[in-house]
Amino acid sequence: MSRKHHHLKGAEVSCCVKYFLFGFNILFWLLGAAFLGIGLWAWAEKGVLSNLSSITDLGGFDPVWLFIVVGGVMFILGFAGCIGALRENTFLLKFFSVFLGLIFFLELTAGILAFVFKDWIKDQLNFFINNNVKAYRDDIDLQNLIDFAQEYWSCCGAHGPDDWNLNIYFNCTELNPSRERCGVPFSCCVKDPAEDVINTQCGYDVRLQGELDRQKYIYTKGCVGQFEKWLQDNLIIVAGIFVGIALLQIFGICLAQNLVSDVKAVKANCTQTVPSS
Repeated sequence: MSRKHHHLKGAEVSCCVKYFLFGFNILFWLLGAAFLGIGLWAWAEKGVLSNLSSITDLGGFDPVWLFIVVGGVMFILGFAGCIGALRENTFLLKFFSVFLGLIFFLELTAGILAFVFKDWIKDQLNFFINNNVKAYRDDIDLQNLIDFAQEYWSCCGAHGPDDWNLNIYFNCTELNPSRERCGVPFSCCVKDPAEDVINTQCGYDVRLQGELDRQKYIYTKGCVGQFEKWLQDNLIIVAGIFVGIALLQIFGICLAQNLVSDVKAVKANCTQTVPSS
């Protein structure tokens, strides 16, 4: 009696799925590495890497965290998906699927909670902005982020220019020796199209003037209200972006699971033996 190995016909790994998942994730991996590199470089420039305790010293939000966290997640996901697809490693592919599924679940949960608890989210946004107004001069990256937001949404402070009283350099107390006393950052100023050079002193003493006079020189609407208006005006675009990201995540999970099934089928096929005489 002899024994022969018989392989089930049609059990093979799809090259299209394998190399599409590999190519997509290697780009994701490289992009994550770039984000991480930018974040670490920014921290090195600010001396954070040489004094790690300074990470918690900043009273406001450090934008570099976005690069570090997003870059780290992208790097890990890209590595697992890329190597898992190339080496047909089911452990890495399953890790990729579960990790991506967890991110999708968290995004979905956050979206539902944000819709249900709108007022709470608005209060938290107000608290977040005011907290960062206090730390405006403490970190150059935070300062640039606030300036960008105020210029982009044509706003000043969380609810208005007087929110800048929270900052030690801009408050109107008589004990404040700063030249910026009773002023606002230049990003609050209404831009003159004829000016080629930004006037960084345009907000000096502007809050000493009345409400009507202020409107000639600075934005008087708060950033919370302007952000809400921007969301309403661009709701379809914002929703489309989130739906697109969600579909990409679902597509990635399906590809990974499909590849895992193919690899398992091939392994089962290779180990199956049929006795015959």
